[in-house]
Amino acid sequence: MSTLEQVLKDALQLSSEQQEMLIKILQNRHHENRRAEIAADAQQTLADFHTGKFRHQSAQDVISALRQSLNEPEK
Repeated sequence: MSTLEQVLKDALQLSSEQQEMLIKILQNRHHENRRAEIAADAQQTLADFHTGKFRHQSAQDVISALRQSLNEPEK
């Protein structure tokens, strides 16, 4: 398995155009992976909501709780 150092060394041997292509490919794949993670998290959250793990709250209650949490010292 390649180490990060080896991958970087190999990438620097590419032409500038190929390096730019590699950067774009890596960014796109990273974004796709992140979108998939967010979608999976959203699906799990919806499933949790439908099974009753979360209670119904008004938007005002949620905003108040968020504001209060911002004023609390970190643990």
